[in-house]
Amino acid sequence: MSQDDLSQTRGLQRNRPEYVGTLATKVISVLRDRQVVCRDGVRQFVLDHLVRAILSRTIFDAGLLLEEMRGHRLSVDAIIDLYIPHAACVLGQSWVDDDISFADVTVGALRLQSLLGEASRQTLIDLPTDETRLQVMVVLPQGEQHFLGINVVAAQLRRMGCEVSVSFDETLGSLSARVFKELPNLVMISCARRETLETVVETVQVIRAATKKSPVIALGGAVLDEAEDLKKATGVDIVTKTAKDAVTFCTKSGRMPNRK
Repeated sequence: MSQDDLSQTRGLQRNRPEYVGTLATKVISVLRDRQVVCRDGVRQFVLDHLVRAILSRTIFDAGLLLEEMRGHRLSVDAIIDLYIPHAACVLGQSWVDDDISFADVTVGALRLQSLLGEASRQTLIDLPTDETRLQVMVVLPQGEQHFLGINVVAAQLRRMGCEVSVSFDETLGSLSARVFKELPNLVMISCARRETLETVVETVQVIRAATKKSPVIALGGAVLDEAEDLKKATGVDIVTKTAKDAVTFCTKSGRMPNRK
């Protein structure tokens, strides 16, 4: 570059309007904020967008929201496993902090459920139903209400190739009949509160008594952060926060598909 060119460039920089530098600074700041990553690898900017969408007073379109999130280079798996659960936690905390109403929480949760359904349809694995597939039952005991959480777990299990059924708030008699009929290899019980642990114990006893060969029983949920020694206290085979760990434990235990 010639000396004249350098002089011309410096001249342009000196004469540049002040607002250009301010704008550039703002753009850099926004881009930096969009890259902020919170726990588990979730990008805060995308999570904030998701929460605004499920709390919006406008018409909600789960398909459109899924496309928008995919536009941020997110996989469907990440949306199901990370963003939907994190958004649910934000809803709960916002209600505790009295920032939103219970009605807002209800609508937001229903919209997350709709988004989960839309995402799950894009990840369904077309596997033949045969005697080699792991049969899993996900149970939400009576007294628990975190339906979205167990649906996320069910979606994860299906992506792993499992055949999954879900039990919502069933009586112990009804659950016993289902276990006897379906003969699951693995039962995953979700519990969020200490107050429900007594029901969990009864549920475990009913499941074990329903068949000659008891399935592997796993316990998960928010209660894992509130109580200790839950394996001994409830009688389950494994206490874990992930569906993958439960499936691995079941596989290694040898209690694999055993149809009538």
